Amino acid sequence: MELQQMRYVLAVAETNSFTKAARQCHVVQSALSHQIARLERELGAKLFERTSRRVRLTPAGAAFLPAARQCLDAAERAAAEVAAAVGEVRGRLAVGLIPTVTALDLPAALRAFRNRHPQVRISLRVGASDELAERVEQGLLDVAFLGLPDTGPPRGVAVRELARDRLVAVVAPGHALAAEPAVDLHRLATEVFVDLPAGTAARAQSDLAFTAAGLARDVAFEVTTADYIARLVEQDLCVAMLPAAYAPQLTGVVTVEVTDAPTRVEYVVWSESGRTPAATAFLDIVQATVDNE
Repeated sequence: MELQQMRYVLAVAETNSFTKAARQCHVVQSALSHQIARLERELGAKLFERTSRRVRLTPAGAAFLPAARQCLDAAERAAAEVAAAVGEVRGRLAVGLIPTVTALDLPAALRAFRNRHPQVRISLRVGASDELAERVEQGLLDVAFLGLPDTGPPRGVAVRELARDRLVAVVAPGHALAAEPAVDLHRLATEVFVDLPAGTAARAQSDLAFTAAGLARDVAFEVTTADYIARLVEQDLCVAMLPAAYAPQLTGVVTVEVTDAPTRVEYVVWSESGRTPAATAFLDIVQATVDNE
C-alpha cells in the first residue's frame, strides 16, 4: 500500500469522478485507475462502485477513507517536522473562519505568513463556529477563528481568547429606531428579525439574550451570511443584531446601541493534540497582530 494510492482514492472520493481526480492529481486517468485497482486487489475489497453515470464509495471505501486521511496527514506532518528541525516551515496551513471576524485583519495576517513561509500551502474555509471547531477537533483544519456567546470557551480544542464585543441593532435608515440613541431588548422583541440559522453559535448569541430576558422574538428570515442580512435590513423587511465592531463594514443600514446587549467572544482555536510547525508560526503572527492592535 502506497501513499500515492491513498491520494488517488481521496481524490476520487472528493470529486466522484476518476476523470476529475486524475486531472486534480496531474496524472492520466488510466494510471490512476490502475493504481486504485491494484490497491483494491491488495485489500481484497472494492472501494468504489462504478457505473456509466456515477462513481461512489462502497461501504469498504467509506471505512478506508478516514484511516487513509490520517496516514497522509501523518506523512505530511512528518515531512514538515523534519523541515522545521532544520529551520524551514513547510507543509500546509488549513484555516477556518466565520465571516464576522473583527479581532484582526485576517487577510493581512495570511499575507504576512505567506511572505515569511512561501513553501506552505494555505487553504481557507468559511463556515459557522460550531462546524469549524468540530473540523479542528477532527484534524481537518489547523486553526479556526470563532465567535461565540459569553458562555465559556469551546471544548475539545485548544483555545485563546482574542476579543470581546457587544451586539448592536441594525435597522433600515427609514426605520423608527434609526434616530434613537439606544434601544433595549424589550423594544426589539416587537420587531421582525433576520438572523443566522437556528442551532448555530452565532444565532445563539441573540437567542440566549432574549430568552434570559424572558422575551420571545419573531425570526422570519434565516440566512447564512451577514452581508445578506444587511441587504434584507436595508429594505426595511426586518431588523438584526450583529457585532458592534463588524457593523461599520455594512452599507445602507443604521446601527443602534442596545443597552442590555449580549456579549460575543472571538476565539482562535487549534488541535489539543498539538500544532504543526505551520500552525505554530501562523499563531505567532496572529498573537503579535492582536497585541499590536
